[in-house]
Amino acid sequence: MFNIIQKTFQYGNQQVTLETGRMARQADGAVVVTMGDTVVLVTVCFAKPSGELEYKGMLPLTVNYQEKPYAAGKIPGGFFKREGKPSEKETLTSRLLDRPIRPLFPEGFCQEVQIIATVISLDPNVDGEIPALLGASAALAISGLPIAANLAAAKVGYRNGEFLLNPSNKELETSQLDLIVAGTKKAALMVESEADQLSEQVMLDAVFFGHEHMQIAIDAITEFANEVNKPKCNWQPAPINTALKSSIEAALSEKIKAAYQIKAKGERQEELAKIRNEALLQFVNNDDAPIKEAEIKAEVERLESFIVRNEIINNKVRIDGRDLTTVRQIVPKIAVLPKTHGSALFTRGETQALAICTLGTERDAQIIDSIDGEYRETFMLHYNFPPFSVGECGFVGTPKRREIGHGKLAKRAIVPVLPGIENFPYVIRVVSEVLESNGSSSMATVCGTSLALMDAGVPIKAPVAGIAMGLVKEEDKFAVLSDILGDEDHLGDMDFKVAGTANGVTALQMDIKIEGIDRNIMDIALKQAKEGRLHILGIMSEIINQSRTNISSNAPRILMMQVKSDKIKDIIGKGGATIRSIVEKTGVNIDIDDDGLVKIASVDEQAGLDAKKEIEMIIADAEIGKIYDGKVVKIVDFGAFVNFLPGKDGLVHISQLAEGRVEKVEDILKEGQAVRVKVLDVDRQGRIKLSIKEAEANNDNNSDADNNNNNSNINAISN
Repeated sequence: MFNIIQKTFQYGNQQVTLETGRMARQADGAVVVTMGDTVVLVTVCFAKPSGELEYKGMLPLTVNYQEKPYAAGKIPGGFFKREGKPSEKETLTSRLLDRPIRPLFPEGFCQEVQIIATVISLDPNVDGEIPALLGASAALAISGLPIAANLAAAKVGYRNGEFLLNPSNKELETSQLDLIVAGTKKAALMVESEADQLSEQVMLDAVFFGHEHMQIAIDAITEFANEVNKPKCNWQPAPINTALKSSIEAALSEKIKAAYQIKAKGERQEELAKIRNEALLQFVNNDDAPIKEAEIKAEVERLESFIVRNEIINNKVRIDGRDLTTVRQIVPKIAVLPKTHGSALFTRGETQALAICTLGTERDAQIIDSIDGEYRETFMLHYNFPPFSVGECGFVGTPKRREIGHGKLAKRAIVPVLPGIENFPYVIRVVSEVLESNGSSSMATVCGTSLALMDAGVPIKAPVAGIAMGLVKEEDKFAVLSDILGDEDHLGDMDFKVAGTANGVTALQMDIKIEGIDRNIMDIALKQAKEGRLHILGIMSEIINQSRTNISSNAPRILMMQVKSDKIKDIIGKGGATIRSIVEKTGVNIDIDDDGLVKIASVDEQAGLDAKKEIEMIIADAEIGKIYDGKVVKIVDFGAFVNFLPGKDGLVHISQLAEGRVEKVEDILKEGQAVRVKVLDVDRQGRIKLSIKEAEANNDNNSDADNNNNNSNINAISN
């Protein structure tokens, strides 16, 4: 019934097994990957058209990564107890799989392809990303699809000057680097990383360390596919219409060349749209040889690509007239919004990001319920890309994959410079509103976020800036571009984003559209990116070069105090009455953790100080010899009980009330009377003995004689 084929190989500290023939046999390719105790099922399906397909200008590839709670022995939270929309991690991992897979397909391939990777068992020390990438490559290799090469991926850590291959989640906690690299036998295709201000050389070595060690996985996948031995599908690229190609070149070359000399994006796009429409009108109505619109659009795009790339490679001239290394004009501005906690407007050429920082308390942290377990996120960075940023009409709704991915990249760049929650007890949220976009709004978000954090008074370790690099490569000739435009990204061969401080790299993301790049090109790109990053940091420092010493007056003030664990119950009180009373009285928010760390948050600083004083009184112990203000709470035959600290009563013995004999305590004190007392002793059982130092006069409508008598007794006490 089953024709099971397996391949096992050692990959770092983990053994990896690829298996097909047991599960999901109706998919075109189905592979179960086991790495440690993590098991991922990856399937590939593609459409088999009966007739000719019309080229749509892009590959209709869909990649979905999903984590099932049952994989970790969990039941989903929420009312429905069923998986809902993809989590942020699932979305980001789906993008991670898509990016290196897409370049493997040949140009012109337009059959629908869907890849689904499902985590069905989870080892807490082995994340699903690497098994999913290996499984996707293996499933593609046995699916019959015409991919160019087999793919593999590796995770790389860095600790104590040494690289770690596929480190566990535990090892990553002490690693200075969290990097994933995917590539083929020849070259790296994709890099995603977060680093603790590491040098360009370390980052370069890390990429090629991962690429070198992934060769064992590529070889295993190749052997696995050869054993399955599934024939490739019968697909051939559409033949080039040489007559159409020549006609379009003759009619449009000069017009397109002139259009790409227009520096303003809007005007350039308007002129190019006009040229494309003219091409459709001119060539579709050719009665001698009817031509499809898609064919004309594809040829016009090829001509545009050739013209732009040729100018860059041979003449070193870019679309907007810059040379290869010049960064567009930068205009940073901070404190642009009066009522926010921190804000910055970062403009670079025709790309503009408005970053807003909000400081909150611990209760504002985001609760993440994942199959790894529940945790709280104290730093959030959300990226919004409204349609008006590119001058278009569009639907405004929930964030798409691109927005989630760009926000995560910017977050990776900022996290290494943030203060610890123990030093800066605030939950931080930054929102980046992209107001204009023409190239690398994610890197503008990094710069804007850094400025907004400093404006808000968040004590970051160093300012962070980011830059997007591009590549145009034709055979042995290549040009690396700094600060690429949107069109250069679209028509180029690489999108290489580098963010960091003056000391080193904090985030790196690379996507390659060709077969890959060698070490030399990446080395040049990293060095050129560093020059650009330092240039941007220099301009930013003219506005602000370190965090403000005080947070915004609009932000909550958080006071922290450490109390003994056994005092927590006293602060909370019975049924929460004590802490609720303090909150209602002062208007603050109070959070107490199990270790006795008390955080008092309020916009009004004095209210926070008042609340702190109340708590200090609650937890204070009676000090022998110290004088306190109190109130008589109970009269008994042998004396009076006085409350002199919250929750603490002491006894004033009748013998302490006057020099002579006192027949009745009521002759001296009344319930509710304010008194000043001195602590005489605290015994082992915690019982407190007091003496009266001073008492206010009673105003209980007694006769003048009684009052005179009472006053004389008070004088006796005072003396």
